[in-house]
Amino acid sequence: MAKFNLVVAIDGTAASGKGTISKKIAQNYSVPHLDTGLLYRFVGYKVLQGFDPISAANKLNMSELETLDLKTLKVSNAASEVAKIPLVRANLLEFQRSFAAQPGGAVLDGRDIGTVICPNADIKFFISASAEIRARRRYEELLGLGHSISLKKVLEDIQERDERDSNRKDSPLIPAVDAKKIDTSDMSIAEVYESVSRVIEAELKK
Repeated sequence: MAKFNLVVAIDGTAASGKGTISKKIAQNYSVPHLDTGLLYRFVGYKVLQGFDPISAANKLNMSELETLDLKTLKVSNAASEVAKIPLVRANLLEFQRSFAAQPGGAVLDGRDIGTVICPNADIKFFISASAEIRARRRYEELLGLGHSISLKKVLEDIQERDERDSNRKDSPLIPAVDAKKIDTSDMSIAEVYESVSRVIEAELKK
């Protein structure tokens, strides 16, 4: 395997599988991975606790990220709301770019990695799936985490978040013009990873 020295940007809709694929790439190529959505979930969580969003973004604590329950729908929706605030995005921008600039490369996944955070990334992917498929995936994930919720509610939240993320004024969720698009609706994780790894291996051989 060629030496990894790439920045891989993976964007996409909620529950499309981008996080799972990003972690698998990072693990298999032994490079750092950043789920940038967790940064916004952290800020959203803090807002729900009564903190000012801009102040919370300024006091990002990576160790605290790992100890908080940031996977609830309530936190997810709060994250989507704070992500619309330009100063929150600006405060998190430098952290994300510094992470991407590490020697040896990195894998970042989120909503605006290929368009805003790392517009010069070596490889860009945009991963999506139908809202119904994503709702089912998120529903099963939440059940596994012990949350009690209906599939209908999860689907409604997914659709509302898609609307917010795609139509916000600052850094909307859109594919980078040079991103490889992958619809995971009818694909297994193994099939998605095989598709992604082919692109990475081709780039590494250049």
